[in-house]
Amino acid sequence: MNINSDLGEAVGQDEEILPNIDSANVCCAAHAGSINESVATARRCHELGVEVAAHPGFEDRENFGRVEYRLPLPELKGLLRFQIGALAALSKLGYVKAHGALYHVCQADAESAEVLVRVSAEFGLGVMGQPGYGILAACEKLGVKGYREGFADRAYLPNGLLAPRSQPGSVLEPDAAAEQALREIRSGKYDSICLHGDSPGAAATAKRIREAITEAGVETGPLSA
Repeated sequence: MNINSDLGEAVGQDEEILPNIDSANVCCAAHAGSINESVATARRCHELGVEVAAHPGFEDRENFGRVEYRLPLPELKGLLRFQIGALAALSKLGYVKAHGALYHVCQADAESAEVLVRVSAEFGLGVMGQPGYGILAACEKLGVKGYREGFADRAYLPNGLLAPRSQPGSVLEPDAAAEQALREIRSGKYDSICLHGDSPGAAATAKRIREAITEAGVETGPLSA
C-alpha cells in the first residue's frame, strides 16, 4: 500500500506532511508553486526517502489549476511533455498524477487520457487515476502501468467521483479521513490512498492517517519500488 499527497504548491504544510507519506506528487510549477519550490520539495523528498512523482496541471495560477479547459490535443501533449520533462530533469520520478481540473478532464475524456498516458510512457512512467474512469482505462488500452487511487480526505458522490469542495462536508476531518483510508485499504481496490496537501488541516490529517494505518499493521512504501 502507498500514501500519496500533492506537494510543492506553496501552501505551507509540506514539511509536516512529508514524514507521513510514501509518495509526493510534486507540482511542476504551472498551476502553483515555482521552480525553486519544486527543486526544494524534490530535494526534501530525497532526504526523507519519499518517492517523487510528477504533478502536471493547467497553467492557471489564478484558479489553482481547478478550472477545466479542453485544450487541442497537440497543445495538451506539449504542456505535459514540458512539465513532466522539467521535473524529470530535477529528480528520478516514480509515476505521473495529473492535478485538479486536468485530472478530471482526463478521467472524463478518453482522448485526453490517452495523451496523458502516452506522454507519461515516453518518460517510462506509469499513471495514477481513479478506478472506473478514463485514465486507468487508457493505461489498460495502451499497456502502460496504472495505479488505482482512492481518497482519504474527501467525500464521494453517489457516482464515485469526489464531492465538490464547495459542498459542505466534502473535506473530511482527520479521524473520519483515517477511517476512510482504512476502509479503502482493506477493500483491496486501491494501490494508493491520497490526501490533499492543500486542504485545511492537511498536516493533522496526514499524521492521523499514518497513526491509524500503523496501528492496523498496514505496511506502505513507494509505488515504483
